[in-house]
Amino acid sequence: MTIKEAIKEYQCPGCVNGPFPDCFENNTGYDQCDNHHAGTMISGIGSIFLGMPNGFNRKGSCESTKIWLFESFETSHWTYDKFNIPIWKHLDPFGNTIVKGICPRLNNIWIHIFLGDCIDKIECINLLQAEIDDMD
Repeated sequence: MTIKEAIKEYQCPGCVNGPFPDCFENNTGYDQCDNHHAGTMISGIGSIFLGMPNGFNRKGSCESTKIWLFESFETSHWTYDKFNIPIWKHLDPFGNTIVKGICPRLNNIWIHIFLGDCIDKIECINLLQAEIDDMD
């Protein structure tokens, strides 16, 4: 999967700004659409990311939650430490690694998607597909 295919798969579903490539904007230099905005809402839950699996799709009360896409774990330049704590990881059906975590200092939730299998490089709870299927 390419970054553009990942944007279409994970960010575009439910985005209020329209389909790729019409609304695509990238000013930060990261491999993602900076114009992405989750617009699908569920009563009592809030905004959700339609293209993401259960457990990784809810923004909750943290409106700053973003999906970050990376070509690989090695090229992401992301450091997991006491300031950026991965909580859940999952190898999705496309063979990509999805990580949900928290930056407790800023009270911010984030979602990272690494193209490819890097499950063994990330220390946190590994959610299996059966566990995701059991979530509401």
